[in-house]
Amino acid sequence: MPESRKVTLLAFCRLDGLSPEEEGLLAVLYDAAVGYMTQAGVREPPEGTPRRAQYDLCVNYLVLDGWDRRDVSFVGAASSENPAFRRLLNQMKLTEPDVSKLDTLGSEGG
Repeated sequence: MPESRKVTLLAFCRLDGLSPEEEGLLAVLYDAAVGYMTQAGVREPPEGTPRRAQYDLCVNYLVLDGWDRRDVSFVGAASSENPAFRRLLNQMKLTEPDVSKLDTLGSEGG
């Protein structure tokens, strides 16, 4: 994770003074969040775009959720989800730009 991205993520999660183990956990949670977005059908947008800000916000929500729930055990169906995150993720999925076949062929050709 780029250092500039780490700074904003730490601020969003209100984390400071992390141990090396916690830094490692944060990196794993970040990678998992980026993977979740990819598997949800949302590609990482270019830097400096409004869509990238939305993407980063979704990743932040996922990381914070993972951080907050790392020691939590649920009894029954007591799980809740952040509705702001769900709305933003759904909007991003519904507006994901199409990829042309030329974009997916790469250097291997047809």
